[in-house]
Amino acid sequence: MKRRELIRHLEQHGCRELREGSKHTMYVNPRQKKVSAVPRHTEINAILARKICRDLEIPEPS
Repeated sequence: MKRRELIRHLEQHGCRELREGSKHTMYVNPRQKKVSAVPRHTEINAILARKICRDLEIPEPS
């Protein structure tokens, strides 16, 4: 999965960028008060994408 597709999925489900680090961007789900790190790789494997979504308590990408 492309990073930009995952970011779009996160934002469509109410998540927003919290802060940027050197290698990761932190995203927060303000409704659930959950935070997860999204790496800056251009490709993010499906297992990691599912884990990020579970951490943020949003539906997994299809």
